[in-house]
Amino acid sequence: MTADLGQRVESLRFLLRDRDGKYGQPFDAVFEAEEMEILKSAPRAPRMNARCERAIGSIRREALDHVLIMNEAHARQVLAAYQRHYNEHRPHRARNQLPPGAREQPATGDLERRRLLRTRVLGGVINEYR
Repeated sequence: MTADLGQRVESLRFLLRDRDGKYGQPFDAVFEAEEMEILKSAPRAPRMNARCERAIGSIRREALDHVLIMNEAHARQVLAAYQRHYNEHRPHRARNQLPPGAREQPATGDLERRRLLRTRVLGGVINEYR
């Protein structure tokens, strides 16, 4: 894994991991050799990473399960497009159906005289309506 990261591994300072038995001392030794600090989740706390797991699940269900990723550059492009959609358009229940980047609910006005506009994100995997 560190070989795949190449020179980017130098910018990493921490490795966050759970306490699964598949990660032993040899696994940690590789990252410690790169002068990274190993941070483990609390013992017997399977829901400790719940927010992270929820975000990863949303990314997978809404974008990655529908796109064949060709290389790292393509993965970055797909994730950047999803990030823009998630933060600028996608409604969030905890924010009264507003995206994180919105300050207040947009005015709806007279819907009879307005046109519905569709924007395709990721080639139509995600559709945004305005």
